[in-house]
Amino acid sequence: MAGEFISDWPMWASLLAVLATIVLYMLDRWSMEIVSIGVVAMFLVIFSLPGAIGADGEPITSADLLSGFGNPALITIMALLVVGQGLFQTGAIDGPTKALVRWYGRRPVSTLVSTFLAVFAISAFTNNTPVVVMFLPVMSAIAVRMKTSTSRLMMPLSFVSILAGMTTLIGTSTNLLAADALRRIDGIRLGFFEQTSMGLILAAVGLVYIAVMARFLLPKRDNFADEIMPSGKQFVAQFEVTEDHFLLGKAPVAGMFPDLRDMTVRMIQRGEHAILPPFEDMELQRGDLVIVAATRKALTDLLASRPGVLQQLWNGGSNTEDVDTDLPQLSLVEAVIAPGSRMAGRTIELLGFRRLTSAVVLGIQRRSRMIRAKLGQIRLESGDTLLLCGPTGVFQDLRNSRDLILLEWSLSEIPITAKGVAARIIAVIMVLLAALNITTILVASVLAATAMIVFRCLNIRQASRALDLRIFLVIGAALAMGIALERTGAAALIADGVVGFASPYGPLAVLSAVFICVAILTNILSNAAAAVLFAPIALEAAHSTNSDPLPYILAVIYAANCSFASPVAYQTNMLVMAPGHYKFSDFVKFGGPLILVIWAAFALLAPWRFDL
Repeated sequence: MAGEFISDWPMWASLLAVLATIVLYMLDRWSMEIVSIGVVAMFLVIFSLPGAIGADGEPITSADLLSGFGNPALITIMALLVVGQGLFQTGAIDGPTKALVRWYGRRPVSTLVSTFLAVFAISAFTNNTPVVVMFLPVMSAIAVRMKTSTSRLMMPLSFVSILAGMTTLIGTSTNLLAADALRRIDGIRLGFFEQTSMGLILAAVGLVYIAVMARFLLPKRDNFADEIMPSGKQFVAQFEVTEDHFLLGKAPVAGMFPDLRDMTVRMIQRGEHAILPPFEDMELQRGDLVIVAATRKALTDLLASRPGVLQQLWNGGSNTEDVDTDLPQLSLVEAVIAPGSRMAGRTIELLGFRRLTSAVVLGIQRRSRMIRAKLGQIRLESGDTLLLCGPTGVFQDLRNSRDLILLEWSLSEIPITAKGVAARIIAVIMVLLAALNITTILVASVLAATAMIVFRCLNIRQASRALDLRIFLVIGAALAMGIALERTGAAALIADGVVGFASPYGPLAVLSAVFICVAILTNILSNAAAAVLFAPIALEAAHSTNSDPLPYILAVIYAANCSFASPVAYQTNMLVMAPGHYKFSDFVKFGGPLILVIWAAFALLAPWRFDL
């Protein structure tokens, strides 16, 4: 016995390393990135020692352990993150969400149901993190209309997006990782809709649970909607009507200009004449300055939908529909004129603000009164809030300014929503290419990510920011752990334990045992790590019982998506934690029973679905 233990020391060392990693992930004392790098380094050391070989007698090389970082599934996940960022950056799904908020006043119940169904449908075919980000303000607005706490809607938002991930191969990264294990170990490719039939039923069970139990198990806490909804303060801004400008030749309707949505025109400066409202029987001409009062959101929406106007404001040149490809990615930030500032009492033109700060003033907000004057001729006062436009690096340089107090929390990039249609088309083509088996999801996702950059739905910096280092390192480390467990025989040992415990009760018991083990593990680690670690174990259990491997890999996929009982189990749970004002125990209270409900549904449906 002692001799076997000594000869199998690589297996026991691998198990110990995996257990230590799980404990460190749970303790959250060090970041997941550091723990992930640490476990990879640990395995590199272990398998560089003499006698550190696999169960088949072959050495486990550093190339084997690091192969996970070049794994096709991981590359696919990174590409899908870029595609999701492109959809988010262009506001490709922003239009429908705004319509849902408008409809709520007329059909509240059907609108709420439609909102959750929209989240479900979109999350089934794209990364659900940007989807949840996009719908956060929508849910906040609906909570205000319902006169209820956002805590009643935020966790269901996250859970609905997670349930949708069960239904297609690209629903979550977990599915791709488990499918990769099936391809690598058994040479079987999982179809795009292989998991859909049972996944939809399990998701439906979960949706019914959410709809019924949310009112009983979710807390009702202070409404945080105001923290998420954008500020309603008004800025004075101006647009110069130039050749080919979208306002050229436009006339007011009932005193308002329809093209300036959610904006109030305060004055039109035509040469030396200031034209004040009401505006009647006039058309805007070349050279007119249109002075408006608008919220930051209204200004952002206009600039995002009309890149030519943004280019005009930044370059100080003529407006054009052909956007300059050299135009940098611009951001907006608010800055307050500091007490005793040298800028107080001087105008923007006199200061040479653009030359001084490398930023452009888009608007000025003064709490004491609304101003009717050309933007460049307004004398600044201490306490004025400026809406600045410029590259992010410019604002980093303004942090040390004694004249301006930079409100860094207000920094946000201006999305180019004119590219929203292109982003939608790219995403749809990607899904069709994979769903119709025209090409693999790896090729489709990489092509889609490339197209997002080529068609300027997002730039290189935005794409690189979408490549989440934490996800990359955690999945790469999990793949290294999975390879070590598989090659040393540790996976077979665990599978034998699970099978030995459940096999007297039949194949269904083995399948159910695999499901609940993964479901528990996915809330301790992450769904990606749980899928990678348990996929080879589940397949080994299938082999040891001479069963079809498909039910076992699907059990891993469904169970790994049951990340409901912990805020750290999945990134969307973390996203909704602050807006919903949740505690850790809230996820356990509401998400824990949901895991048991889906487990029970799986156990009941498995004999029918898999002909057991």
